[in-house]
Amino acid sequence: KLKEPFEANSITMQSTGKSLKEALLCAQSEDRLTVGVYESAKIMTDDLDSVSFCVLAMDGEFQCDIALQIHFTLIQSFCFDNDISIVRVSDMQRLAEIVGDKVEPLEDAHCVLITNPADGSWEDPALQKLHLFCEESRSLNDWVPEISLPER
Repeated sequence: KLKEPFEANSITMQSTGKSLKEALLCAQSEDRLTVGVYESAKIMTDDLDSVSFCVLAMDGEFQCDIALQIHFTLIQSFCFDNDISIVRVSDMQRLAEIVGDKVEPLEDAHCVLITNPADGSWEDPALQKLHLFCEESRSLNDWVPEISLPER
């Protein structure tokens, strides 16, 4: 009896990962991505209302970098306090591949923000799915759910 929910959850996780990739690529094509811990903190401080979604990415460096852990804690708190949906991914390299420039690899893809368009006249179905996923996760007390990004 325990297998059924797990399998359904696994399918949900795959589609959620695809939705995250789609939302990131859409935001990137519309120049609505902010990449980097410091750049993201600046946007959150300067223009909070423009932030729609936050992705935190962990890697091996995260375990050893106390400053990065502190930044993550502050960013998470900021998102909770301001009702910004937030997820975690465990593969920073894959996130960097999706949001990065093909020519020059990203130095810091630990935090990626998706901002709203300036005119406010758009809806992204992938982003809507992600907001719903985050809302459902919060109702289960999973405040920063982890999503697996799809392979290439």
